[in-house]
Order: sequence, then structure tokens, then C-alpha cells
Amino acid sequence: MPHYFDAAHRQQIDTLRQRFTARTEWPTWLLLIGVYGGWFAVVLNSHWLGRAFSTLLLIPLLVLWLSVQHELLHGHPTRWKRLNKVLGYAPLAVWYPYTLYRDSHLLHHRDEDLTVPGVDPESRYLSAVHWQGSSLFERSLHWLNKTVLGRFLLGAPLALFALAGEELQRLKNGERQAWLMWLTHGAFTILMLWFIARYSVLPVWHYLLLISVPALSIAMIRSYYEHRPHAQPEQRTVLNEAGWPWRWLFLNLNFHLVHHDLPGLAWYDLPTVYYTRREQWQARSGGFLVQGYGQLWRQNGFKPIDSPQHPFH
Repeated sequence: MPHYFDAAHRQQIDTLRQRFTARTEWPTWLLLIGVYGGWFAVVLNSHWLGRAFSTLLLIPLLVLWLSVQHELLHGHPTRWKRLNKVLGYAPLAVWYPYTLYRDSHLLHHRDEDLTVPGVDPESRYLSAVHWQGSSLFERSLHWLNKTVLGRFLLGAPLALFALAGEELQRLKNGERQAWLMWLTHGAFTILMLWFIARYSVLPVWHYLLLISVPALSIAMIRSYYEHRPHAQPEQRTVLNEAGWPWRWLFLNLNFHLVHHDLPGLAWYDLPTVYYTRREQWQARSGGFLVQGYGQLWRQNGFKPIDSPQHPFH
């Protein structure tokens, strides 16, 4: 536990971790069952539900699935890495293999490197060299991606193009781990798409382009302004007091500084830990506070929130 927590705060967190809910992890188990059950229920009943309603149900289910995968890679609901991998390996959201997401995200948790281009794998900033070498078209895309609307429309395609470029290079280099990962992920994805084509009313292209990509676009809203460049690592991570629908979809990751300081704390305990010490958390963040995603939309729906170029790296 971080050294800057006082004794009372440490005791509160220890108490949360020792109670029945945390020891059994029943909320996360229930969530896993609910997402898997919901996905199969919608797909298998899509002929009755219709294509449009099935789509509207599956998109938030996939957003929730991405959040569940995040819990799994952080050691919930079990402490066994391999078992969590089995539980989270299903390619429901298609594009990111579980192990790739897990390994890159854990690197992202080195807080001293947050936002640093080329070091933080989830940085949304460009180095001065990269920026200066970019074309006007590329710069325009990055500026648009710094607006909420642009992030929703462009965030997923830009991320997928970047993923394709990086992973194709690894495959060209003959990296054994990359080949094994993509062959395994590809096999499970093909099996899932066959199941969808065989037992649902949804065409494969529809699932790929009109369900999985929009789900990724919604997930991109969560990470739109999670981090900012700052000299102090603890002041690079946001506290977003979002409303309940967003908190549910993102499993309370809007309290992002709490998560970065306590990455092993389960999703259902993040609000309690935050709100019992709200003023202290806000002071630790240096006032990096957002009053919900609506505030971001009102202020930065069409206006870039900051520069795509990192200010001091």
C-alpha cells in the first residue's frame, strides 16, 4: 500500500479487503456470468429480438466486457493469472487479444512513465520528433482526436491502425510470441464469428463494424482524458465524478487516480475509498478533477482539450 496513506486510511482499505465480498469476489463472478450469459442470450435470440435491438444490447455488453477484462488482468476474481486468462480470453470485442491487452496495460501502470510517448503504451501524446515529422493530414487527425466527438469517431480507427502497424511488424520480425498469440486469438475469433453467422441474425460484417467498433469507440471516451502531462506523476491521473451509467459501464475506472494508486483494489470498492477521503484524493491529484463525461462534452465536444504534442518529452 502506498506510503502516503495515513493509518486510518490504511485500516479502512484493509477492512474492505477482509470482508466477505472481497474474499469471495462474488460481484465480479456475477458480472462474468452476466456478461457471458447476456452475450449468448442476445446472439441466440437475435432472430426474435431483431438486428437493430440486438445491436443496441450488444454494444454496451461489449463495453462492459472490456471493463471486465481489465478487472481480470488486475487479479480479479482470482489471484491465479492463468485462470483469469482463461476467464477473459473470449474475443467478444474482437480486436485486442487478452494477453496483448494485459501485458501492455500493466506496463502502463508504471506511473513515473505516464503519458511519455514511446514509453507509456497507452500515451495519447506525440514526441516533438514525431510531431515535427507528421504531415498536415496526420496533425489534423490528432487534433480532431483531442475533441470528444473526434475521439468517439476517430479514436477506435486510429487505435486499430496503430495496432495493425505494430503487430504486423512483430510478425514480420518473426517474433514467436506474437505468432502464437495472434494464431490463437484468430482461431477463437473465427470460431466466435462462425457461431454468430450460424446461430444469429447478425452478419459477420455487422458484428465487426457496427457492434465491436462502436463498443471500442465508447470505451475510448473513458480514456479520452484519463491522463495529462505533469511534472508530478500522481498529478497525471484524473478523478472523474461520472454518473452511474458510465460508472457501471467502466466499472468505476473513472476514479482513475484511486485505481492507479491501488491497482489491486476491486472495482466495487473504488467509490467507497474515493468518497470517504474525497478532499485528500483531489489534493493528491493536484485538482485534476472532472465533473462527469458531460462536462467534457460541453467543454471539449468540438474543442481540443490540449495539444497532441507532449509538452516536455
